[in-house]
Amino acid sequence: MLRQYELVERVKSYDPDADEALLNRAYVYTVQKHGTQKRASGDPYFSHPVEVAGLMTDLKLDQETIMTALLHDTVEDTLATIDDIEDNFGTDVARLVDGVTKLSKIEQMPENERAAENLRKFLLAMSEDLRVLLVKLADRLHNMRTLHFIKDPEKRRRIARETMDIYAPLADRVGMYEYMREMQLLAFEQLEPEAYATITSRLEQIRSSEGGQVDAIALKIKQALAEAGVEVEVSGREKHPYSIWKKMAERHVSFDQVTDIMAFRVLTESVEDCYRALGVLHNSWKMVPGRFKDYISTPKTNGYRSLHTTLIHAGSMRVEVQIRTREMHRTNEFGLAAHWAYKQADRPDGQVGWLRDLIEIVDASHDAEELLEHTKLAVYQNRIFAFTPKGTLFQLPIGATAVDFAFAVHTDLGAQTVGAKINGRHMPLRTELANGDVVEIIKGKEASPQLSWLGFVVTGKARASIRRAVRLKERAEIAEIGTKLFEEIVERLPAKVGKKAIKAALERLEMEDQDDLMFAIGSAKISDREVMEALVPGSTSDLPDEPAQGRAISIKGLTAGMGFSLAQCCHPVPGDRIVGLRIKGKGVEVHAIDCLELANGVDADWVDLSWGEHSHGAVGRLQVVLYNRPGTLAEMAGTFARNNANVMNLLLTQRDDPFHTYEVDLEVQDLAHLTRIVSSLRASDSVAQADRV
Repeated sequence: MLRQYELVERVKSYDPDADEALLNRAYVYTVQKHGTQKRASGDPYFSHPVEVAGLMTDLKLDQETIMTALLHDTVEDTLATIDDIEDNFGTDVARLVDGVTKLSKIEQMPENERAAENLRKFLLAMSEDLRVLLVKLADRLHNMRTLHFIKDPEKRRRIARETMDIYAPLADRVGMYEYMREMQLLAFEQLEPEAYATITSRLEQIRSSEGGQVDAIALKIKQALAEAGVEVEVSGREKHPYSIWKKMAERHVSFDQVTDIMAFRVLTESVEDCYRALGVLHNSWKMVPGRFKDYISTPKTNGYRSLHTTLIHAGSMRVEVQIRTREMHRTNEFGLAAHWAYKQADRPDGQVGWLRDLIEIVDASHDAEELLEHTKLAVYQNRIFAFTPKGTLFQLPIGATAVDFAFAVHTDLGAQTVGAKINGRHMPLRTELANGDVVEIIKGKEASPQLSWLGFVVTGKARASIRRAVRLKERAEIAEIGTKLFEEIVERLPAKVGKKAIKAALERLEMEDQDDLMFAIGSAKISDREVMEALVPGSTSDLPDEPAQGRAISIKGLTAGMGFSLAQCCHPVPGDRIVGLRIKGKGVEVHAIDCLELANGVDADWVDLSWGEHSHGAVGRLQVVLYNRPGTLAEMAGTFARNNANVMNLLLTQRDDPFHTYEVDLEVQDLAHLTRIVSSLRASDSVAQADRV
């Protein structure tokens, strides 16, 4: 822990005009107020604000920020008040301490109470004075350094997750990469302990086995640049364990397949020297195409400036090299903190423009809704935060929809989703969410996930849940059809079938349970004869062969000699409920009772019809969605052949990778035959969706 005189000397070293007496008073005040309070580590509590103040001196921040760091926990954890702080240390310090205190209060609320308004308060407090955020980031960094002293593993994980989701992105957004990297590393250790241990162990093996290879490569880079007359400072290191793990996860590769483990930094005196150094390195070693980035001519939104390239060293080893000036380096590592006098006229516009806009919005209106509306994605660039109506916050990737949100809340909620309100308005489920949206999911008890959702959801959890639910739903539908067909099969048997016979049949067919049997029957994976023989062995010996395919349709309800035709809009087949429309000059047109085209014939003469006995043979129309991969069309054709269905017409209606949609006209015996074909298609891995038109 820094002693009182050491802290004051640090501040005086870069700010000779700092008020030494005021700094001493703030140090003594925090020690007295925190008194005998202890941290989880057993250290005196005041050691924490002193260390936070020390972090602020590393950034060479002004004395008001240093005093804020010393006093930031006094109002929250002692009997001190904001008025006390103002009386002793002035209005500005009191305002800064109050801002940090508000942020701390948000942290301590239960997760289900961290409503959207709290995030707005966070942004408001930060917008009023950036130094509030700088102190808060240092406060969190020091807490992460001592996180291992907390005994409750769940609490450690909660704090680590909050750090990874909120504070590390904030540090990144204001360009404080040193803080961001250390926060990510410490949080990574808690959230993924096995991965952390494995990667750090492998990095240690590389260090010991390669015997200073990093230093050797750094020396070669420096020598090559010196021979070209470019004076530089070169340093090298293995990459950050968290960044390696993230790359492994994103690329789906193992540690051994991550080629650019080493990174080197080249510091020059001028921008011209940066580009000269780049030319020398590209001339000395081969560069990896597509890996060069020029952040000097086009800086990142947080002001980061540097040249990035990846070189192939010693034949196959990839090494990343960053080239920048010394001034750029300081700004890159500490971001806005390197420009703590950000209200001055010479502040760097590219780095604080987003913050200045935020301040202007707050000055113009204190409406938190308006603030959030104008600052969407201002802080969190690669993710969004959406809220439930009760204020629970969920982090989702950019492009996430209301369905992704529903599954993030709970798998059951996602499965029952039928609609969504976004910020109070009914919106389509495929609507992409924006940062700060309040999402209310409307659910239905009988609802189930739809296959079409896979066309717009982006989260792995949603995609996996939808696929699983669709498979289960289709299996249940097929099993239901199989049950009806099973009942028909049983009626044709010469003996009564009971539980004992079904159990014996399952053993003969090597099936687990009755559901498997019904699914096999419904999906035409087993024939009627096989089922009958399994239930009553020998019962099929006298049965005739299956009748050949043919058409023999008769319609009841028609006047003798009256002609009829089967409607091409709905393609009715024997077994459908039907109705006739008497059309002048054309006879009677036979429609399925639920045909949508019937609405166009309400003024025509309706004829009550039904199928004649033994009617079979008609053309049914299906819409089949196949996965766009080799062999799926052949698999569909094979399904038709196995089910004795003749293809009358086949039309590709939509090509939408990764799916192809076909319209198929089939000659079938009756509704049961057509239903079995649909069931067989749905059971195929080649088919995404199959429905009767």
